[in-house]
Amino acid sequence: MKNVVFATALVLGSLGSVTATEITPIFHDGIMESIFIQDFTEIESDALPEAVTMALAKDFPEAIISKAYVNGEVQYKLEVTNGEEELVLYADAEGNWLEL
Repeated sequence: MKNVVFATALVLGSLGSVTATEITPIFHDGIMESIFIQDFTEIESDALPEAVTMALAKDFPEAIISKAYVNGEVQYKLEVTNGEEELVLYADAEGNWLEL
């Protein structure tokens, strides 16, 4: 079984270069999983849509934004400090929380 997984990895690896917007195969415990890697670009926190900042204020009232990012899908990544906790949150442009 390990030989099959190894051979599959070699074949997939030799197909070409992988960019940050492709579906990338990940091998974990001999099982191949695919993940979609998103490229996020850092933005100023005041460039966030009002819906995102309102959702943050409502759901995490003590949170302070350290860094903010956006990707090509217009999804936002927020690095925040919430009290003693460091959190990474993802939201869409309408202020809905995402699990990425």
